[in-house]
Amino acid sequence: MTVDVLPALTARARGTAHPQGGACGHSDTVLAERDDGTVVRHGDTVAKAHAPGTDLTELSPRLTTAAGLPDILLAPLHPSPADLDGRLVTFWPYGTPVDPDAPEDAPWEAAAVLLARLHKAPVPPGLPPMRGPARAARAIARLHSAGPHPAAGPILRAWATLPPWARGEAPLPDTTTLCHGDLHLGQLVRLPARTGPWRLIDVDDLGVGVPAWDLARPAAWYACGLLPPDEWTRFLTGYRQEGGPAVPAGGDPWPALDVPARAVTAQTAALAVAKSVAADRPLDEVQQAVVDACDRMAAVPPELPPRSTT
Repeated sequence: MTVDVLPALTARARGTAHPQGGACGHSDTVLAERDDGTVVRHGDTVAKAHAPGTDLTELSPRLTTAAGLPDILLAPLHPSPADLDGRLVTFWPYGTPVDPDAPEDAPWEAAAVLLARLHKAPVPPGLPPMRGPARAARAIARLHSAGPHPAAGPILRAWATLPPWARGEAPLPDTTTLCHGDLHLGQLVRLPARTGPWRLIDVDDLGVGVPAWDLARPAAWYACGLLPPDEWTRFLTGYRQEGGPAVPAGGDPWPALDVPARAVTAQTAALAVAKSVAADRPLDEVQQAVVDACDRMAAVPPELPPRSTT
């Protein structure tokens, strides 16, 4: 279905970029082509075909939220999704993404500030739960479907130590905080392109939930030894200085971060192994480091945040 939707999606991107028609010198670029979404660019316009089966009643309030927080989230060009052969399609302005070939320029402080502001923003009515745990659970399901692999055992043992909410098996313990749900550096763009301020993109997992989940990926990479301590410190300090509620203002942040970081580590490892099996290739050094972290996690119970006494 992803292949079939691409020509029509590209045509929609062109039509949105040039509603009056006429000659055009812009080229078409496929930015993403995956099971969970296809994204194409034409000039300064981006069109996204969301995953098959995306719920309109959940996507619509997510789009409304993005439109209402244009200083934090990239705002859609249109408030409502279009239909394309049964797929929901949304349109966005093009922003410059983070350069993966220049890690020294990674905007950790900007990401931290945007997250803190998002977490402090009022929660709009009707917003569904953020989908971070559900995304992690899908990765574990994909691991199960991939077939046998020696790394599967440590990943599944680490996954089993997590509380049910972190595995997508129980309601989230926080329903009052606005969360992104899938934060990583690929979810930031500059708008206007190249020179503008950073904005968060991708509202598919946006919702109410546990704000520490949005810090989980950099926390997990730091814990796995894949993110240098100074970059982790820049991110955490920026979040705290902006008053983000996911961690205490001072002291050890790990009681709040441990469970989400473990869940994202298991998610990352599960996807790595599933892709390795599908491609019939060994794990690379980074993927093996994440699997090794799961092996260590499985032997030590997760650190849980203290319960409130008020």
